This record gives sequence, structure tokens and C-alpha cells, in this order.
Amino acid sequence: MTKFGDDLIASMTEALAHARGENVPGIVVHEIDVDNIDPKEIRLHLGLTQERMAQVMGTSLSGYRKWEQQQRTPSGAARTLLRVMAKEPEAVLRALADEAA
Repeated sequence: MTKFGDDLIASMTEALAHARGENVPGIVVHEIDVDNIDPKEIRLHLGLTQERMAQVMGTSLSGYRKWEQQQRTPSGAARTLLRVMAKEPEAVLRALADEAA
């Protein structure tokens, strides 16, 4: 067998082991907790009203309130934006200030 074939088999063996949840030497797994987002905490930290936060998030006020009441969970781009708001609130406030000008 060629070196390419050997490398391919080794790679597929490692991928299969990783998929099974086995430890694979040299592979580092980074986990991100996407379930731990609190829209109300983020909004209060930014000093925004529910109405303004709903506008920023591009959702209806009633939809946003359901996020805060944990009746619904933000998904997709909304979750990403909330994570940015939580990690880089100053950047978000600067962007919002530019928007208001």
C-alpha cells in the first residue's frame, strides 16, 4: 500500500474513534456551552429596555419577552448575537450608538 493509503486509513480510524467518543491522541475538543444564554441578564447589563432589545435582535417584543420568560429559546443568529453582546458589550453599545446617529 502507498503512504497516502496508509495515511488515509489512519485518518479514518482516528475519525471513527473520535465519533465514538474515544480519546484520540493529538485531537483537542473544544466545547461551547450554547445553552447558557440569559437574554434578560444581557439586556440589563447593556441598560436596554425590552422594546429596544427586541429591535436590536430583530424580533417582535412578544417574541423577545418569551425568551426572557424561558418560554422560547433564541436560535441561530440570535444566539450568536446574544453571545457577542455578553462577551463584548462595549462593541455592541458602540454599534447601537452609530445606528442611532
